[in-house]
Amino acid sequence: MHERLWRIALIDSGIQPAAAVDPIHACRFIDSGSVVGQAPVLTDQLGHGTLMAKIIAATTTTQLLNAQVFGASMSTTAATVAAALDWATAQHADLVHLSLGLREDRRVLAAAVEHAIAAGCIIVASTPARGEASYPARYPGVLRATGDARCSADEVSCLASEQADFGACPRFDTQPDAGGASVGAAHLTRFIVAHLRPGTDAVHVRAELTKMARYRGPESRRE
Repeated sequence: MHERLWRIALIDSGIQPAAAVDPIHACRFIDSGSVVGQAPVLTDQLGHGTLMAKIIAATTTTQLLNAQVFGASMSTTAATVAAALDWATAQHADLVHLSLGLREDRRVLAAAVEHAIAAGCIIVASTPARGEASYPARYPGVLRATGDARCSADEVSCLASEQADFGACPRFDTQPDAGGASVGAAHLTRFIVAHLRPGTDAVHVRAELTKMARYRGPESRRE
């Protein structure tokens, strides 16, 4: 019997067809005024989602769901992200990855997060290492992830700070110009997939990450 694979929904700018990361399901989400709808996916115009997918799938085999919420710019709405989250939940994603952040709290997004978590879905969302935190990372139950320069590619840190829960490597070898909280969050998702079984609930994921953390406490500015 084959072991079940992690089913991960990537909510981002899409995945390039030539990225060697083939999603099993894909959908584009668009917001026209007050109406949010679904449409066929487009090419990843930003490359951001493709990079996140490469990191997450770098050392593991997963079932990847492609939820495209960005087009030609890193601009989207809470309603669009909420629609993508609802779709991911309906697709029975084990984990939803969001290397993105919105400034404002919106009820539609909070409700989608609550619904996903109630359905047993783990949500990993990026948050800046410093400065004002963003949504959906600020919602209860979300694993708040950022970059931590102390971590190598297969290490995580337990920050347990007001800003973030966990940190991970903020770099990716094949794209040295990319880095930061988005990349750190993707490495955290990859670490979860590599070390834990699909179906592990969020409480146990949090406990296991804390146990396996290479570093504890926030980075020192002198490090």
